[in-house]
Amino acid sequence: MSLLDEVIANLEALPENARKDLAQQALKATAHLVWCPNAGPQALGFSCSADELYFGGQAGGGKSDLGVGLALTSHKKSLLLRRLNDDARGLADRAVEILGTTDGLNRSTLEWRYKDRFIEFGGCQLEDDKHRYKGRAHDLIFFDEGADFTISQFEFIKMWCRSVDPNQRCRIVVASNPPLTATGLWLTQRWAAWLDPTHPKPAKPGEIRWYIRGDDGQEIEVEAVGPHLIRGEMVRATSRTFIRSSLEDNPDLSKSDYRDKLHLAPEDLRKTYREGHFDVSLRDQPNQVIPTAWVMAAQKRWTPVPPQNIPMVSMGVDPSGGGQDPMVIARRNDWWFNELIEIPGKNLPPEAMGRFATGVIVSNRRDGALIVLDMGGGYGGAIFERLVENKMEVLQFKGTEGTPARTKNREYGFYNLRSCALWKFREALDPDQEGGSPIALPPDQVLLADLTSPTFDIGTRGVQVERKEDLVKRLGRSTNRGDAVVMSWFGGGSLLAGHKMPTRNVRPQVITNRMRRR
Repeated sequence: MSLLDEVIANLEALPENARKDLAQQALKATAHLVWCPNAGPQALGFSCSADELYFGGQAGGGKSDLGVGLALTSHKKSLLLRRLNDDARGLADRAVEILGTTDGLNRSTLEWRYKDRFIEFGGCQLEDDKHRYKGRAHDLIFFDEGADFTISQFEFIKMWCRSVDPNQRCRIVVASNPPLTATGLWLTQRWAAWLDPTHPKPAKPGEIRWYIRGDDGQEIEVEAVGPHLIRGEMVRATSRTFIRSSLEDNPDLSKSDYRDKLHLAPEDLRKTYREGHFDVSLRDQPNQVIPTAWVMAAQKRWTPVPPQNIPMVSMGVDPSGGGQDPMVIARRNDWWFNELIEIPGKNLPPEAMGRFATGVIVSNRRDGALIVLDMGGGYGGAIFERLVENKMEVLQFKGTEGTPARTKNREYGFYNLRSCALWKFREALDPDQEGGSPIALPPDQVLLADLTSPTFDIGTRGVQVERKEDLVKRLGRSTNRGDAVVMSWFGGGSLLAGHKMPTRNVRPQVITNRMRRR
């Protein structure tokens, strides 16, 4: 039983007169407040001590009101955000409803000076809009409908949550329903301990966990606030928790016809918004290259043990120029993909990038696997030279080059090699092909988001996948993991005709150049 369930059970066990007395006392004690949270999850969110709170679940659970209420009662400088600029005005309108006045509100700039408080209502419609908030301190940053934001927007804007007042509490609050698109999967990744049923150390709603970023740039869960020694400095950990909200916890909406409207929604929307499920299949974008359900099916087929007697046939390598982008390697034993290898960009020595990266590739290569190396961005040149010097077979992947290849039904050509590679992987994942798809992908949510993010059009030259530059701008990050997997499939061939799942063990054999080129 959760803390919330225990509190509710204790209250319900009281005699009716005692419950009425408590209600009267609560009203009297909060009479001076311009806003008071509803009993239950909203009150728990209001008083939560975590540095980062994800408050969400069902639609109508009072998520937006929590952000507005915190800004009006508990914080001096607040930033309340929606992804779309016009939607931010809705938050300001809600604050007007609560206060009953517009005194101090500048509707053109969406800034409100209310007594000793400053509230800013803003949007972050384009990826680069995050820079508008650079260096502007706020002690509350509230992301309303957090699944609409990119992870890079969240990570960048939250850096400015600070205050010079030692007595002022600073916190980040994300209010959101479960994500419906791959763009919002960062929420379930960041709060995986509460939301991922396969997490090795699951957390209960409201339970506080502590996190730091290790020397390799990856998040690490620690036992307490610390401080902890990181890169030669003593650093305090950041606390995080998740509190689930529901329509029944909002007395205003729960008594309206809103519940009935949610029940009439399509099944996936009903499970997301009415029931607050985080394991519902994501909705595809129009013209999405690879359907989400196909990738999820491939991840369900995966096992951590590689298929017996099946050699490694290819390695897709997405190199890095250092900085924020990592180097990613996807290893493939025919239809089975191993867990991806990721080397943070800052761990790649600039003065020996080619030698270091080559060493990583060679140490993970098996069975003479073909190395498919991305040459876009100019980062693969030094690696290619080193590999060739060591007499290793390398396929240079140049995504902008043309190709005579056509779709499986011969109906369309391809705008460039990158469009061809993504489409060929789509065809290989298609469950309706003869014998089904055998491909098994590791259960990696970033990989899922990477593979299901690109869109396409049909132009005069055939299938044209969304440009990498446009995709990165839209997502706020690069799709390195997906790119490595697609390149690994594109090269290296297959031991199985038609990629059918084997019914018996297959003898190892040498992969010829002809097979590799398919």
